[in-house]
Amino acid sequence: MAPGVALAPGLTSFLKSLKTNPADSSVEHLISLLKRRQIRNSRPCAIATAALISKVVGEFKGNDATRLLERIRQVGRRLTAAQPREVVVGNIVRRVLGLIREVVEDNVGGEPANNSETGRSTPTQSQDLASRPHLNSTISSMSPLRHAAIEPIETSNYSSDISDSGELTKRPPLLTSHTSYAPTSTAPLVNSLFGLFSQPVESSTASTPTVPNSPDGKTPHSLNLDRLVDLRGSQQYFDLKGEVMSGIMELQEELEQSDKQIADFAHEHIHANEIILTHTASTTVQTFLAKAAKNRKFTVVHAETYPHDNAATHEVLLTGRKQDARAGAPHDDDDRWKCLTELGIPVYVIPDSHVFAIMSRVNKVILATHTVLANGGLVAAGGAHLIAQAAKSHQTPVVVLSGVYKLSPVYPFDLDELIEYGDVGAVVPYDDGEFVDKVDVEHPLYDYVSADLVDLYITNLGGHAPSFLYRIVADHYRPEDTVL
Repeated sequence: MAPGVALAPGLTSFLKSLKTNPADSSVEHLISLLKRRQIRNSRPCAIATAALISKVVGEFKGNDATRLLERIRQVGRRLTAAQPREVVVGNIVRRVLGLIREVVEDNVGGEPANNSETGRSTPTQSQDLASRPHLNSTISSMSPLRHAAIEPIETSNYSSDISDSGELTKRPPLLTSHTSYAPTSTAPLVNSLFGLFSQPVESSTASTPTVPNSPDGKTPHSLNLDRLVDLRGSQQYFDLKGEVMSGIMELQEELEQSDKQIADFAHEHIHANEIILTHTASTTVQTFLAKAAKNRKFTVVHAETYPHDNAATHEVLLTGRKQDARAGAPHDDDDRWKCLTELGIPVYVIPDSHVFAIMSRVNKVILATHTVLANGGLVAAGGAHLIAQAAKSHQTPVVVLSGVYKLSPVYPFDLDELIEYGDVGAVVPYDDGEFVDKVDVEHPLYDYVSADLVDLYITNLGGHAPSFLYRIVADHYRPEDTVL
C-alpha cells in the first residue's frame, strides 16, 4: 500500500488506531465498526476484540481483580449489544474473564469476584461445612437425605427385632456418606455392609465430628485460614496485569494458529480418490484441503452459495486471494494462499440447487461455521442447512471445521435472533416490481444446523463428537461469566 493512502474502515485500520488512541475511544470505534458491519465474521471480530481487551487491561490502573473483572464485563456488554449475532465477541470476553479468575486463584487461592454474584463458596465457607453444630432433624431415619444425626445400630436391641421366622421386624437405618463423621474415639468407620452387625453400642446420636490436631497444635481449619489470610495479604506482590496480558497474548496466538492446527488433522480425515463437498470461501476449509492435497489426490465439489458469498467463492477458487464483495477490496497480502487447482486438485463449482443431485456421489461433506453453540448445533453461511439435510438423506458424513474460539456457551433458545437477513434485492431485482409486490422474499445470510445433522467437529484440539462439546465449554468458560 502506498504511503499516505488512508485505510478503509475495517480490521486493519482499527488495529492500527489502537497504537495511538486510548482505550475508551477505541471501544467506541469498535462499537461503530460492528454496528456498520465494517468488521464482520468470526475471525476479524475475534481478533479485534482480543486486541481491544488487551488495550483495556494495559491501561487499567491498580491491582484489584474485582475492579478489572467489572471493567472488562462492562466493555463486553457494550460490544455484544452493538452486534449480538457476532457471538464470538462475547466468547473472547468470557475467555478473558475466566483467565483473570484463574490468575487470582493461582496466586491468592480465593475467588476474586463477589461471592454473592458468582454463587461460589470460598474456601472458608467450605471449611465451615465440616464444623457445623449439631442440628435437630425431623427427617426419617429411612431417608438418605438425613445428614444431621442417624440413630446408631445397637446390637442388643437388634437381636430382639428378629422374629421367629428369622425376618426383621424393624429395618435398620441406611448407611450414608455422613457415617464417616462418627466419633473417632468411640467407633470405627463402617466401610461395608459386612460390618453392619459389628457396630458397637452407642447411647446417643452421633455428635459433631472431632477434627484431629496437627503436631503444632493447630487444626487443619486454622491452618487453611492462616494460609488464605497470608495469600490475600500478598496479593499486592504479584503482577495481575502482567499475567493477564500474557494470557491474552496466548489467546491471540491461538487465533492465529487455529487454522494451521486444524489443518494438521487433514490426513486423518481425507483419503485418496474421495469426492469432497464444501461451500463458502472459508479460510479454514481452504487451508484444511490444501494441507491434505500435499499427499492425497481427491476431488472437490464447491457450492457457490449464491447470492451471499458467491463472488468471494469464485475469487478464492480462481486466484487463491479472498476478496470482500461488500467492500470491493482484497484483504491483506497475508491472506494469500495457493488455490487448490495449483496443487493439482480438480475443483467443480455447482449451483446450490444441484447439491441434492450430486450428494449420492459425495464421500464426505466439510463445512465451515460462523458460531458453534453449546448444544452441538452451529450457525453457518446460508445453504449449510440444505447441504446437511441432503447429506443425512444419503448417509454422507458431515464434518465441521471450527476453532475453539467459535465455541460458545450460549444455547439456541431463540433461533430467529441468531439468523441475520440480507438485501432481498440480490435474490429478486427490484426492477421486476410486479413480481416483487406479489411475493414475500427472504434472504437469510446464515442457517442454523442442529447437532443431529453433524457427525464430527474438528477443532484445534482434535476431533470431537457434537455430544462432547459441553466438556470443552466447561474447560474454557466459567459458569458465572455466561451472562455478561
